This record gives sequence, structure tokens and C-alpha cells, in this order.
Amino acid sequence: MDTNAVKVHFRVIRFIQEAGLKLRLTSLPIATAAVIYHKFFRENKITDFDPYLVGTTALYMAGKIEEEVVKLRDVVNICHRTLHKNKPPLDIGETFWSLRESVASSELLILRSLRFKVVFSQPHKFVLHYLKFLKDWFDPHDWDTIPISKTSWAFLRDCYHGDMCLNYKAEHIAIGVIYFALLSHGMEVPYHNEADMKWWQENPNQPPKMVLSDDLTLPTVQNIISDLMTLYEMEILVQS
Repeated sequence: MDTNAVKVHFRVIRFIQEAGLKLRLTSLPIATAAVIYHKFFRENKITDFDPYLVGTTALYMAGKIEEEVVKLRDVVNICHRTLHKNKPPLDIGETFWSLRESVASSELLILRSLRFKVVFSQPHKFVLHYLKFLKDWFDPHDWDTIPISKTSWAFLRDCYHGDMCLNYKAEHIAIGVIYFALLSHGMEVPYHNEADMKWWQENPNQPPKMVLSDDLTLPTVQNIISDLMTLYEMEILVQS
């Protein structure tokens, strides 16, 4: 994928996340919207479709998929306002009805392009489960004062700016962002080397694997972290 397309996708996901928050959607439907967006443009050329229309439609679809339904009217108004911050709010007029019809038509197009497969396994439930698992290993004071959880969730949110969600399993991304959070804060899991049930499980005959996922290897974790760091480099380019 060329750099210009990557920049566009980065900006549109940022738009999706901002508009999603204004619509009072939780992190799960916002993430689902991002996955729909990335999957659509894995199947289609960005030059053939308006990426912001696809992003707007993905938000509307994700609200229904994750049972946080938002009115189409609100999606159109808030997405238009988010994209055009210096313009006045939409009136119920020609522009509004045209955008509303465009989103409705785009929804069917996206559904067909994705072959109606729009329910995905997301990392969120795994992050929640794995953090609860790790919390029991840490000193309560350390866990409460060092924002491992907050950093993990921030990394997870940021990973949707690229197409990592299509390249790795949900549980692998969950472990990757937690591991990166631990590294960022210079933390190691207590009793890591002594416990029977380790964060890393060494097997002399096989590559090292994660306890929480029996098919995740260290190189995959490193690739997830590397891809996330690349997205942060892209953020600098987008803002420059």
C-alpha cells in the first residue's frame, strides 16, 4: 500500500474515532467500524470510493452490529460536523437528504463487498481478561500506581489506525498491546521465572509461546509491537 493511501486511512480512522465518541459509542462499536472500513478497502481501491463516506457508513453499521444503535440522522449530522468543523450544522435540506441517502446506499454496497460477514472477534474481551489475570500477579500498589491497564487500552485503540486488526488474531493483538505496555513502563510480571504458570512458557524443543495463547510466538509479539510503532511514526507524518 502506498504512503498516501496509508495517510488517508490513518486520518479516516481518527475521524471515525472522534465521531464515534461524539455519538457516545463505546470502544467496541468504534473498533468494529474501523475493521469494517479496513476490510472494505482491502477488497476495493481507495480511489474508487469516498473514504469518509465509507467511514461514516461503517460507524452506522457498527452501532447496529454491536447493539448500540444510533439514528442515521445523528450519524450524518455528527460525521458532517466532525469533518467540516468550520461549517455550520446541517439543516434538514438537500445536503442532509443527499448524505443520508448516500450512507444508506453505501451500507448495502459494503455489506455486499464483505459478503455480509460483519461480525468480528475483537481484542477487547481478551485485553480485559488478560489484565485481570495479570493483576493477581502484581503488587496491588504497583498495579494501582503504574498505568499498565490504561496504556494497554490506549495501544489497542491506536492499533486500529492501521490494518493490524486484519493481520493478527484478536487474542494475539491483546497480548501484544499488554506486553508493549509492560515494556513501556519497564515492568516485568512478578515471579515470571519461578512460577509454574508463567507469562512466557519455555519449551526447549519448541519456540517460546505465551501462556495465555497456545499459538502465539515471540516473533509475532515483536511484529505487533513493530507495526504499532510504525503507526506512531505515521502519525508524525500525517501531522507534518
